[in-house]
Amino acid sequence: NKFTRKKKHKKISLLLLNLEEYCFEQHRANHILHKCSHHERKIRGSLKICSKSPIIKIPLRDCIKTGKHGENGANRHFTKEKSGSISLIFSQVYFIKEHNVVAPYKIERGKMEYVFELDVPGKVEDVVETLLQLHRASCLDNLGDQTAMITAILQSRLARTSFDKNRFQNISEKLHMECKAEMVTPLVTNPGPVCITDTNLYFQPLNGYPKPVVQITLQDVRRIYKRRHGLMPLGLEVFCTEDDLCSNIYLKRPDDLYFYIATYLEHHVAEHTESYMLQWQRGHLSNYQYLLHLNNLADRSCNDLSQYPGFPWTIHDYSSSELDLSNPGTFQDLSKPVGALNKEWLERLLTRYQEIHYSSPGYVLFYLVRIAPEYTLSLQNGRFDNADRMFNSIAETWKNCLDGAMDFKELIPEFYGDDVSFLVNSLKLDLGNRQGGQMVDDVELPPWASSPKDFPQKSKDALESNYVSEHLHEWIDLIFGYKQKGSGAVGAHNVFHPLTYEGGVDLNSIQDPDEKVAMLTQILEFGQTPKQLFVTPHSRRITPKFKSLSQTSSYNASMADSQVSPGEESFEDLTEESKTLAWNNITKLQLHEHYKIHKEAVTGITVSRNGSSVFTTSQDSTLKMFSKESKMLQSSISFSNMALSSCLLLPGDATVITSSWDNNVYFYSVAFGRRQDTLMGHDDAVSKICWHDNRLYSASWDSTVKVWSGVPAEMPGTKRYHFDLLAELEHDVRVDTISLNPASTLFVSSTKEGTVNIWNLTTATLMHQIPCHSGILCDTAFSPDSRHVLSTGADGCLNVIDVQTGMLISSMTSDEPQRCFVWDGNSVLSGSQSGELLVWDLLGAKISERTQGH
Repeated sequence: NKFTRKKKHKKISLLLLNLEEYCFEQHRANHILHKCSHHERKIRGSLKICSKSPIIKIPLRDCIKTGKHGENGANRHFTKEKSGSISLIFSQVYFIKEHNVVAPYKIERGKMEYVFELDVPGKVEDVVETLLQLHRASCLDNLGDQTAMITAILQSRLARTSFDKNRFQNISEKLHMECKAEMVTPLVTNPGPVCITDTNLYFQPLNGYPKPVVQITLQDVRRIYKRRHGLMPLGLEVFCTEDDLCSNIYLKRPDDLYFYIATYLEHHVAEHTESYMLQWQRGHLSNYQYLLHLNNLADRSCNDLSQYPGFPWTIHDYSSSELDLSNPGTFQDLSKPVGALNKEWLERLLTRYQEIHYSSPGYVLFYLVRIAPEYTLSLQNGRFDNADRMFNSIAETWKNCLDGAMDFKELIPEFYGDDVSFLVNSLKLDLGNRQGGQMVDDVELPPWASSPKDFPQKSKDALESNYVSEHLHEWIDLIFGYKQKGSGAVGAHNVFHPLTYEGGVDLNSIQDPDEKVAMLTQILEFGQTPKQLFVTPHSRRITPKFKSLSQTSSYNASMADSQVSPGEESFEDLTEESKTLAWNNITKLQLHEHYKIHKEAVTGITVSRNGSSVFTTSQDSTLKMFSKESKMLQSSISFSNMALSSCLLLPGDATVITSSWDNNVYFYSVAFGRRQDTLMGHDDAVSKICWHDNRLYSASWDSTVKVWSGVPAEMPGTKRYHFDLLAELEHDVRVDTISLNPASTLFVSSTKEGTVNIWNLTTATLMHQIPCHSGILCDTAFSPDSRHVLSTGADGCLNVIDVQTGMLISSMTSDEPQRCFVWDGNSVLSGSQSGELLVWDLLGAKISERTQGH
């Protein structure tokens, strides 16, 4: 039972409730002091009926009895008076936020009586009945029984409550779904009905707080995330902005209904395929924005203090007068968790990892006590922490993380944001005095920060610096990636309390109600590790200094030839003006000429260096040469009655090579107009060929890719080349496509099962095997800088893979297969099954242009 002494426009904060407590109803009322005496007076306020107990807070468990004023020995705990008043006799009362000042709670003990007079006397009967029910629940011995009874009362109340349709924004709105849910805000869950129409999402709190109805226009929704609450997949969070830290609403529902809500809402969200990793790698997304995105994907939310977004400590130097971002010594080692930075402490911590928490409400509110003091008081039973243990100094907090026995707090987004109020005691809170007598006030900043505004700005500069950009993927591996769980976590000394992990406990399997409530309370108080997003090493960011970094692996050595020069700002090596101009105008394609020269599907096309001749192969088994100048077919040749699968021109434009389904590779002399050689190198159809620096690469349905050395003959004769087999790369199933990187140090192959394989040609070894398509692949190619591979498949997907890590970093879907493409690393021009030419903006995750080509 809570009574709010209200000032004008002031509302009760639900933070005055206990953790997992519900506010059932509220009534306008008077608190009668000194009833029936000359000193009688009334205090205007709001009476809240809550499940366990402000601002006067009377815990129901401490109620002795209630009766008509002046009647002794009443045997009912709660009764009504004829005047419409309720009298309570109790042994303990909490005074919270007295005189509207945020301060530690005051407790008054001893037998006392309070009388409340409702504005609407007719409601007294119902209020007394509710109080009786909740009082019985609060007096049960077992916590599990208390929770079960309160839940039953709540469900009964919700069952009798339906959404008020008069709250619709428009009378023409059509109702699509109505259900019961809980709105989650920090430390508080608020039950009520949810309603979805064709234009709006509504939530109507059971107690009318924070307002009678929360309304979100579906057209404004930009992002939706499914959430877990208490390690269980129960939630749905909706954002109406792209970059904001806080959402518009967070709903929790204890069954699978949230999936239906999410599905319905997704139909109203503008198409926005996840391409954040690619944008971040390419420098189109800041480190701050990318970390916010990863936190969202990993179920971190500002509405859930047990899963608050986490950010890294980036700076190691909090003592210098100037912050030198060009000095690597300024920065923290991002490859290690905070608990492993101090070697001396690490040894003793290894035996105590089960006591360590990644994040918890207490950790978050440690930083936010100056702007969220009511949250702190709510969490800590109405008290602030000891003054010497509070967030007093940035440098001191960092030192405690290095030297403290159990203090391993990472940072929160506010350290890199624009709001500096968490550093300043603008509310003039009395937070106590330290042992030296110093009053706790504003946070002490490092010498290099000239003001509270300067500190987060310089912290953000550090977060976006080249050093952090080059190493941030290491921290992501620890928090969201393969070093978060299992042997990777153990090896990195990155292990926390078992209850903090997803899957660490199955609440649904716990039958004992007391144990279940205790376990849920532990989970919420211990905090939860983020959801694991990556099981392989995370891709690194592309920075201007990338090439100058140490390159020790065979992969890095083989990449060196194709990378940009040190200090060059562009990540693409597109030095040819014609290419740049073409890609700048790629959305302005127009059909120039049209010729039908084959009877069946065209499988390959290559153009002579001067652009005068076009060579094509087809499933009609012919190789044809077409003159662009005369606009006539110049020659047509068939090597067998089997389809030809691809073609290419050798340097000098004198020889065309074609691959055939008859297991052979054919060499055609342009000058003599005849076949000049045949390579019989496979046991099944040859699907694709590539050539570079006198080496032929052939892929086949016999599950191999073969590398041949083509040595020119010393004397002119019938055969121009002598071929030696250099390598045979085995695959599990047939190989459909292959592609070389510009330096021919890497190549990619794809199989009929939808697997992309990335090989190192220097060592003839497989680097990565990525199953990323359902069904056969149509085409694959490296980006000009060799850092990414793009693949298209019969499933309609365009997938971007990071070459260094083998990680799928972006995926877009079309409504039909894209049979072939060219790309520059950012944009893609693809040819679809229906004959359309599509221009894709990979960084914007959208189709920029469609042209009907065939």
